[in-house]
Amino acid sequence: MRSIRYVRATAILVLLLGAAYGVLGWSQGPQVQGYEIAPLPLLQTVVAAGRVVTESRTQVSSELAGVVLERRVQEGDQVQPGDILLVLRADDIGAQVRQAEAALEQLLTMTRPQATLALENAQTKLAQAARETVRRRALAERSVLSIEALEQAQQQEQLASTAVEAASLTVAALAPGQVEEVLLRERLAVLQALLAKTEVRAEVAGTVLTRNVEPGDLVQPGRVLFTIALGDKVEIRVPLDERNLSLLALQQSAVAVADAYPDHPFPARMTYIAPSIDSQRGTVEVRLTVDQIPEFLRQDMTVSVNIETGRREQALAVPNDALADVQGEQAQVMVLREGRGYRQQVTLGLRGLAMSEVLSGLAAGDRVLADPTAALADGARVRFTASPAPLPGSAVDSASRNELPVSFD
Repeated sequence: MRSIRYVRATAILVLLLGAAYGVLGWSQGPQVQGYEIAPLPLLQTVVAAGRVVTESRTQVSSELAGVVLERRVQEGDQVQPGDILLVLRADDIGAQVRQAEAALEQLLTMTRPQATLALENAQTKLAQAARETVRRRALAERSVLSIEALEQAQQQEQLASTAVEAASLTVAALAPGQVEEVLLRERLAVLQALLAKTEVRAEVAGTVLTRNVEPGDLVQPGRVLFTIALGDKVEIRVPLDERNLSLLALQQSAVAVADAYPDHPFPARMTYIAPSIDSQRGTVEVRLTVDQIPEFLRQDMTVSVNIETGRREQALAVPNDALADVQGEQAQVMVLREGRGYRQQVTLGLRGLAMSEVLSGLAAGDRVLADPTAALADGARVRFTASPAPLPGSAVDSASRNELPVSFD
């Protein structure tokens, strides 16, 4: 009997303790999850995807019409100024060049020496004719020779003098640096330049992006044969949602990651913000310059960029899931004070995918509910259980949404 009374007493005690615990729990309110606000270093970035392009490209074409004899480069090749890209067939131009070279050689080795010799011969004949005129004049004065014979001698002297003048003009024209040599050299230079144009060369250093020609093709002047990307400057072009425009500024730093090389991030900086908006897509184009170009970077490569748009060394940060009724810089949170939950208006600063900065409305050490939309009356009692803050960027692929993740330094 005594043992039965002991069991009954124990059961009644357990029931009373359970009831007391239930009443205590009811009086303290439901159990809720939440976060404790503390100062944190924050980094705000705009995350988006873009493509690699060179700041400038050059298109290479031929100045001559002709058949392609040889193509020496293809896509992806690095070229330097003067490198031969392709060679055109040049049999006829080559023959003209050799002909012009032969004509110049003939001037130097045959025509010019012959003209000098002809002048010397003319001068010798003139001297002989002059002596003959003097001799016949003396004879005519003594009436030994007729006047007619003297006139013949004078005529021969005049012809010889004319021949000397003509030979002198010829020698002068054929002299070094004079008209005949200049004409031949100019003609040879023109033909040599024409022959050189049958070798299409690179004018700049860069990477061959496209080739539109093969050996045997007939090319015409003006047809684009190659496109070369200048290798000295590379930029990343990114279309950003126009909602981010107020956060952007020139010279903002960024970290870029090529999709093909995710373990090799590289720095970039914003150097251009488009003055207009793409009305169809609702985006604004920005360009980021890459100063130290990685070797693996390729034209049109897809790249994800994190553009730093704001930084705080210490800022009160609240997880975004604790925010409700967000309207611009204003939002509401459910803050816990003396065991009761109260709705509190807050002003936001840096905004991100996981965390946001609170400029006013909260203080360090305040506790906020993780679910501000819970069906709780303002001032209702709650039992608080602290949860760790979510990792920035862990919930959503922000590169595809063009949103603003906040990162911890």
